[in-house]
Amino acid sequence: MGLRHSVLSVLALAAACSSVPAPPEGTDADTREWWAITADLSSDAMEGRDTGTPGYERAARYVADRFAKAGLKPGGEDGGWFQSVPISEVRVEKNGTSFTVAHGGRRETELKFLHQISVRATTQLPATIDAPLSFRGYCSATEMGPDMKGKVAVCFGGRRRGVPGGAERIRAAADAGAVGLINVDDPGFTIEPSRWPDAYARSLSLPDAVPPASPHLAVMRLSAGVFDDLIAGSTQDAVAILVAGAASKPLPTFDIPARLRATFRTSRRELRSDNVLGLLPGTDPQLANEIVVVSAHLDGYGFGEAVGGDNLYNGAFDDAAYVATLIRLAELRQGKGFRRPVLFAAFTGEEKGLLGSYWFTQKLSDPRRFAANINLDQLRPLFPLKILTVHAVNDTTLGDTAKAIGASMGIEIREDQEPERNLLTRSDHWPFLRIGVPATSFIFGFDPGTEAERRYREWYQIRYHRPQDDMSQPVDFKAALDMNTFFYRMTEAVANAAERPTFKPESRLKPQ
Repeated sequence: MGLRHSVLSVLALAAACSSVPAPPEGTDADTREWWAITADLSSDAMEGRDTGTPGYERAARYVADRFAKAGLKPGGEDGGWFQSVPISEVRVEKNGTSFTVAHGGRRETELKFLHQISVRATTQLPATIDAPLSFRGYCSATEMGPDMKGKVAVCFGGRRRGVPGGAERIRAAADAGAVGLINVDDPGFTIEPSRWPDAYARSLSLPDAVPPASPHLAVMRLSAGVFDDLIAGSTQDAVAILVAGAASKPLPTFDIPARLRATFRTSRRELRSDNVLGLLPGTDPQLANEIVVVSAHLDGYGFGEAVGGDNLYNGAFDDAAYVATLIRLAELRQGKGFRRPVLFAAFTGEEKGLLGSYWFTQKLSDPRRFAANINLDQLRPLFPLKILTVHAVNDTTLGDTAKAIGASMGIEIREDQEPERNLLTRSDHWPFLRIGVPATSFIFGFDPGTEAERRYREWYQIRYHRPQDDMSQPVDFKAALDMNTFFYRMTEAVANAAERPTFKPESRLKPQ
């Protein structure tokens, strides 16, 4: 089946499977078309666009077809639209995986996989664990101690500055000879709360990827709601520990009078998933080697554990809506180039570790040919766009461009107000910064205590990486219009500027 016919069949299926609320009367034509494309990409027909699945492949063909009709040129491998990314998958299967806390001869507590406890999927995860439990506070090296050999360390999973992070906890547990590590959710980290269930327990990686730290160590996550059951019989107060941990106060260390008995069943497979690449050629031959990349990630979560009876994670705002923005920019240009070439990139595997963008940047023969990356992700048009957080705003001249455009639109540009979430490193602009290409991405901003903050926090609580991120959710269409307009103007300004973007001398991200 040819590209054109296969995409038409997808569109027919999408129309049959989706019912999309129409934008309010008076919404401009560009935003209406943007919303319709978002609906196509996040319809049930696309099955959540999980990396390497048939649903993702259908979405990739759809994007390539829209790029072609908009007048872009193929920018992928062998003169085509796609760049194939090889990926290795490890999955911990639900059937055959179990967790039991054995409290001596008194009782046993079964923990529900993916709903109360989960585990990092690695190729070297042991088949079973049967080991005593010991609570070690924040699991720093000093808290761990030499008596942890052969035990499972239970840690308060702090995410704040001043306490050990996840990698430090893993190193300390492995160095102490522990066989497992359980990170207990921090209930006080409300800016990005821990939620259950997990969609699934699986990891994807590129060929020759650096293996996770201590791959033999079983690294688990536990809901704070069952922490009391875990430490039952210890005479310790679970609530007091959680409250103290949330405030980064000192925590006790103590052995738990129980053992963890866990069984893991893993599976492996090799798969491929495509980046979709379309080129808008530039008009100035002298700037032909200063390509501007505009990007968004096409992948989502696909099928996973049901939430509210729904097990399909459609990924409407994350990130179908902003692949739709790329498509709309291409369609508005209709092949009319800027001074610099612009490469439109819909990346795969972002949700699994920025796999598509890392593969793309690793395969560049000469990164100096790339002038900038402007990435679209982490955007939620839920309230008026009055404040915009710009990643790396003070690190490159892209921040200055953003400030100038923001001033012209009445949008205040801010640096990241919540650096402890590490959002700078969690989206597809990051691999470009790592190879020395000026790059940025954006977040809708807000002032504390406002209705905008309430809507933002609510979205992360009930929709982020959830089936509820679908076309039925609330949307501020004026905010969507303003964000898309900001992006169009930003792309035009960077692609037409007399000088290419540069890192600022004081930047900690600049190439060394």
